[in-house]
Formats: sequence, C-alpha cells, structure tokens
Amino acid sequence: MVARSSGNSQQDRVVAVFGAAGHTGRFVVSELLRRGITPIAVARDVAKLTEFADLGIAVRGASTDDPDSLDQAFRGAAAVINCAGPFLDTADAVALAALRAGIHYLDVTAEQPSAQATYDKFDMAARDAGVLVIPAMGFYGGFADLLVTAAMGDWEFADEIRVGIALDSWHPTPGTRITGEKNTARRMIVAKGELTPVPQPAAEIDWDFPEPFARQKVVELPFSEIVVISRHARSSELRTYLNRTALSDVRDPATPPPKPADEKGRSAQIFLVEATVRKGEQIRRIAAEGRDIYAFSAPLISEAVQRILDGRARGCGAQAPGAIFDARDYLDALAPHHLSFVVAAL
Repeated sequence: MVARSSGNSQQDRVVAVFGAAGHTGRFVVSELLRRGITPIAVARDVAKLTEFADLGIAVRGASTDDPDSLDQAFRGAAAVINCAGPFLDTADAVALAALRAGIHYLDVTAEQPSAQATYDKFDMAARDAGVLVIPAMGFYGGFADLLVTAAMGDWEFADEIRVGIALDSWHPTPGTRITGEKNTARRMIVAKGELTPVPQPAAEIDWDFPEPFARQKVVELPFSEIVVISRHARSSELRTYLNRTALSDVRDPATPPPKPADEKGRSAQIFLVEATVRKGEQIRRIAAEGRDIYAFSAPLISEAVQRILDGRARGCGAQAPGAIFDARDYLDALAPHHLSFVVAAL
C-alpha cells in the first residue's frame, strides 16, 4: 500500500505547523513558503503569531489539552508538522488529531521515548488511514537515518553502524533546555542486535572527522536516530557519539540561546555528521556538513512533506525516512544550499 498523495486541490498543498511560534517552527513556516506550500501557523498563544498574520498566513490557536481545538486548527491541511516540544507532552495529541483528520503527521523530536511511542502507538492506525506518521524527521533522528541508509546502499545487514556528530558550538533554545530537564529516560543503543541502555559511564573515544573538525573527543550520547535507524536497518551494533565541545556547551546553564548571524536568521553554528557502516572488513562512510542544527531541520522536514505531497514516498504507516524515500536522492536535494558532502566513500 502506498501513502495517499496529493491531487490538485488547494488543500493538497496546505500544511499545518504546530508550534509555529517556536524557534524551529518559525524556520519551518518560512521554508514551506519558499517551497510554494501554504502553511497554517498554529500555537497555543495566537498572540505570538502576529508576524505571520501580518504576512497573510492563516494563524490558529490550539492546545494539546483540547482535542477539538486541534481538529479545528488542522482543518483544511494535508499534513501536520509538530515542532512543539517536549514531544513526550505533545506528540500523542497532535498525531491523534492528524489521524482523526486522515492526514500525514511528522515531528522533529530528538527524544527516544517519544519517537518509539509514536511508532508503537500509531503504525496500524496510519496504515488503515493510508497516511504516513514520521517521528524525528529533524537534525537528530531522520538526518542520521538518511546518511546511514545511503551508506548501507545494497547491504541488508551491517555488523556495526556508528554515527558521529560534531558541532563547533551548541547554543540550546529554551525548548531544548526544557526537554533536557524532562527527558530523564535512560538512553538506548543497539548492542548484539537488541535495544539496550547505554553503559555507564558513557564511553569517550577519539573520532577522526573530516575537516574542519578533524580529531575530536566524542562521548556516546544517542538521540532519536537510534530508534529511527533500528526501525528498518539491521545491524549488530548501532551507536551515536557527540563531540565533547557541543556536550560541554549544552550542559552549561550559562550558554546563551542561538543568535541570528545571517539574513535567514541562522546562527553561525557549523555541524558535521558522519555515518560509518561496517560489514566484515568492508567499511562505507558518508559525511555531510551544514549550518545551524535548528534551522537545518526546516528544509529537512519540509523536503519530506513535499515528497509525500508529490507522491514520492513508499508505503504508509509509522515509518523511518530511510524506509520510504530514496536516501541519496533526498540528501542530494538538500545540496548545495543546506548541505555539503565532505566525504562520500561508498
């Protein structure tokens, strides 16, 4: 079964953005507009959406505590993008509202428990409705999954998958701070083919990233990509590492939030993510560099929505992006404006 795609009606190019008043939500609304997709800006406090209303964008108030308000807010949309964390608090209500409306649901959670719960709770209902539910379609989660899927290529199994994340700094948003305080669940990796808690203390190793990062101290710190990748990619070992520089920043309560540094509102932050997959003695790797992890999540998730609306997604149900999109083609579509490949030894 293939996910329901768009025809030519006006509704087919309308996407609701829940949490549009937030840092990432604002980037998503702008990116949808750039792509010719009509956004509906949704937030608990409509007063925070004045800038969108002034641009002629439809704005609607809704709360996860009020299902009727969500139903009203998503009326006329073909899909919903949830940018409002913590997602352990919002994903269930927003995904349920999307399914009641018979439309696609996507979010940008970095929270492993939220991504796993979304897969577990909504897969069958989404299949029955012929729509897609895609949690963690952001920098943490879907991005690494696409890189790993591209690196795997024709391999059906890998002995080991490793993801290394390097940030030259990490200035967390208030939403990231709140999520970090509330998300106290034990982080999971794949070891011996099974999801298992990260051993404590977390391992610290050296990772030889491509330039401009080169050798970095990294700490084993998995995000939602573990849940997403393991949804469809088979491996004995699956681990994620974050460089010590970024970890020190985000753990320091004195680190300020991100500040705009260009005309698009992006910060000056640079990221590089490298995925390596090993099968026996063979190793494949791919690395990609970009700017501002929050801003980058906007074209990343908007590309997913556009492909779904255009009928370029395989299957339906609760899915990982690597299972329903052509991973390399997807990543290539983000270059060169949002992404550059610094290594591609496949």
